[in-house]
Amino acid sequence: MTTAVVILNWNGKEHLSTYLPSVVEHSQGARIIVADNGSTDESKSVVAKLASVEWLALPQNYGFAEGYNKALQQVEADVYVLLNSDVRVTSNWLDAPLQRLASDEKVGAVQPKILADERPTEFEYAGAAGGYIDALGYPYCRGRIFDTVEVDEGQYDDAVEVDWATGACCFVRANAYHALGGLDGSYFAHMEEIDFCWRLRRAGYSCWAEPASTVYHLGGGTLQYASPRKTYLNFRNSLTTLTKNTAGGLSLLIKLYLRLVLDGVAGLQFILKGQPKLCWAIVRAHFAYYGKLGEVLSQRKLAHAIGEGSSASVLGKGPKSIVYNYFAAGKKLFSELDK
Repeated sequence: MTTAVVILNWNGKEHLSTYLPSVVEHSQGARIIVADNGSTDESKSVVAKLASVEWLALPQNYGFAEGYNKALQQVEADVYVLLNSDVRVTSNWLDAPLQRLASDEKVGAVQPKILADERPTEFEYAGAAGGYIDALGYPYCRGRIFDTVEVDEGQYDDAVEVDWATGACCFVRANAYHALGGLDGSYFAHMEEIDFCWRLRRAGYSCWAEPASTVYHLGGGTLQYASPRKTYLNFRNSLTTLTKNTAGGLSLLIKLYLRLVLDGVAGLQFILKGQPKLCWAIVRAHFAYYGKLGEVLSQRKLAHAIGEGSSASVLGKGPKSIVYNYFAAGKKLFSELDK
């Protein structure tokens, strides 16, 4: 299979200088492409020093989701590797995910184990050892639930089917990517890979975590984890993802009501912690979601017309409510969750 490692960049000169050399060193046989989202810094000068790296210029900043869509329309390969610019890869990092994709044409997406670059013994927040979704659309990972991040002691080194593969480092079958219309550009950034993997599974594909491959992610390279902008995008896009993909009309209404209550509790917690901007970000996220509800419902019809694959929010391997397990039952580790 031909492979293209595509790194979306926006004013990421420092990240490219630090992390791109490891991609060049350990990605023999793959095309390496930096797709630039209209940067105004000197990113191109960094790439120009590496003869094996291609530069693909986009005319403006389309955001993460649409930026990849625009870029991948111009890239021919059997497998795309969507790789954040702040990821340090390791020897043979391509092997296990590519072998998984080659083993079954119905494998649509694969992620490696994601460890924290600054704390290399710990999992990284964005993806860890594979992602799941609870019945209310809250994402969590093997190795990371909400703000609790585990130390990697090999406890999640088995390859498993997951609900979603992280966009920080996602191996995706190119024909499936294009058949499903790629990432949802309206998300701009955050949660778009969860929505895409949900649609992949509905179309009959599976998503996997392959911890035999390991990469190290800095994280928060574009938006810090506690930033109002990131909070806004995460809450807005989570509601959109739940609405687009969950099954059942009445079930959806009940879930949205519960989300309204739980998101309100989250906002109150931010107030009590002295973070009113994050509370306001949740409020803005809800109003933005309600404002485009008609569009989201139209997208829901399209998503449900894809196929008869997995229409449920979860694979049945985790709890119905990660919020209850974590905050009420005190189960902070993935291994402690009700299965």
